[in-house]
Amino acid sequence: MAAQFGRRLRKGAATTAVAAVAVAALSASQAPGVNDHGRQTAADATPSPDVSASDGSATGNSPYYTDLPPLKSPNPSPSTGPSPSGQGETEAGIPATVLDAYKKAEASLRESKPGCNLPWQLLAAIGRVESGQARGGRVDAEGTTIGKILGPQLDGNGFALIKDTDNGAYDGNSAYDQAVGPMQFIPSTWAWAGRDGNADGKKDPNNIYDAALAAGHYLCRNNWDLSDQDDLDRAILSYNNSREYLALVMRWLEYYRKGTHEVPDGTGTLPGNRSDGGSGTGGDRSTPSGPATPSTPGQGASKPKPSPKPEKPGTPSPKPPTTPPGSPTPPPSTPPTPTDTVDHLENAGAAKLTAMAGDAFTQRISTRAETKAGKAVAKVRIRFTILGDTDTTFSGGESVATVATNSSGVAVAPALQAGEKTGAVTVRATVVGRTVAGLDYTATVTERAADKLARTGDAALTCVPGGEFADAVQVKATYQGAVADGVAATATLIKSAADPAANDKGPYFKDAAGKPVRTLTGLKTDAKGLLTLPKLYADDTAGTFLLRITTAGGATLTVELTVAAAETSSPSPSASPGA
Repeated sequence: MAAQFGRRLRKGAATTAVAAVAVAALSASQAPGVNDHGRQTAADATPSPDVSASDGSATGNSPYYTDLPPLKSPNPSPSTGPSPSGQGETEAGIPATVLDAYKKAEASLRESKPGCNLPWQLLAAIGRVESGQARGGRVDAEGTTIGKILGPQLDGNGFALIKDTDNGAYDGNSAYDQAVGPMQFIPSTWAWAGRDGNADGKKDPNNIYDAALAAGHYLCRNNWDLSDQDDLDRAILSYNNSREYLALVMRWLEYYRKGTHEVPDGTGTLPGNRSDGGSGTGGDRSTPSGPATPSTPGQGASKPKPSPKPEKPGTPSPKPPTTPPGSPTPPPSTPPTPTDTVDHLENAGAAKLTAMAGDAFTQRISTRAETKAGKAVAKVRIRFTILGDTDTTFSGGESVATVATNSSGVAVAPALQAGEKTGAVTVRATVVGRTVAGLDYTATVTERAADKLARTGDAALTCVPGGEFADAVQVKATYQGAVADGVAATATLIKSAADPAANDKGPYFKDAAGKPVRTLTGLKTDAKGLLTLPKLYADDTAGTFLLRITTAGGATLTVELTVAAAETSSPSPSASPGA
């Protein structure tokens, strides 16, 4: 295995020059403060012994894109040269689905490996140099790339030698392995590092959700803490064992940490230069089966070649080109993605959304994506976002959920789980990767309620004048037969069944200062629906009195209390008070 994961061989002077220029530009363009806290520069970074060639490089040290992020200084040093073509503020934009995958991977790792401290910006930096953010966001609704992204075959000819390990399942090559997908995993690494990031039951290196989560786990292995610069260097070098690669990824990491934004899918900028001297604009990175003849557009003075003779009688000659000699070749047109065709969103039948605090909503939000003509659009990602100051979430505990539309153009959001805050909650549906007016839904969280109260015991509640009741009053609240926990309740010693005003005589509770009170508010049932009232006392008034307990939802229970003198009996001669 050591030979398979050996350091990538350079491909002639051109490749060496590209790498040298990249490192020189990195060193010259570092603004003050970028390498703070003792961070290493490209010249200082060396592979750690535990990131050796035998470690199982994620990419097999395949080529990567060397374009640099824009310089932050308004007056860059002349030695840095001009910024690469097309770079500017647009470089901070990351295609919506790709950005969503990075952030979901970070959230997953925060839960499963909190000690790793993986920032999503690191995945973005690696995704940039490996695939140009999946070729500018050319991905479908599920996050799978439109067309495979393949590195050159690792046949030892200018690159590492890695013979086929997957029988061509991922890269279509049964002779040698090739790096595959947005994060450029080689099949032998994907076999153990692959993850299912979009919960579709598959581990697909061509899917940005799967690849981003796999890259996160790969970078978080060996108990590395990526908030520590030494561990961060080790993790990046394990991805591609190159000092130039480390410097470049660190440069993009710092750039994305300073701010980025979401752009529609398919509109991201494409890199232009690869570490093997190739061009990154446009298509995949697969190596052609035979040497390609360089094209030389713009050479109008060259003698045009005659049209080739037909091979068979009757075969028409090729049509002459419609573009005049010397004119640039127009870029190939790309068919619109389903997302490009969405004109608006419609409510797909979500009814009144109401739930008590702490309960799951029985109705779910559903949204339909439509074209301008009202035709359903399938395979479009719809993002549902819970807005405002609320603790209501989706069933998984998240405030944001992304769902692809089905064949009917409908996306159904996860069930809402009501929090403890009551009132209206707004959920907004938007199209991922396209600027379309959002669609708002209103959900209402009501107080927890009970529709029935019952005493847990049946013993008579009696007391002598001036004494205290021996038994506490305990009731159980239910709602539609189920335990009603956390339900607000009020207990009042009322004047009569017809007059619910608080009595001014008879039994009473005591407040914190020991003074009599005959109304208790702010009571709540416990997790079992039980409510146990404080101890009751009696004044000197004898008679029958009523205690009324009411709850949110209208449940009411009236309990009878009796205050009467004790029956007299002749005490024994030896009896004495307190005996």
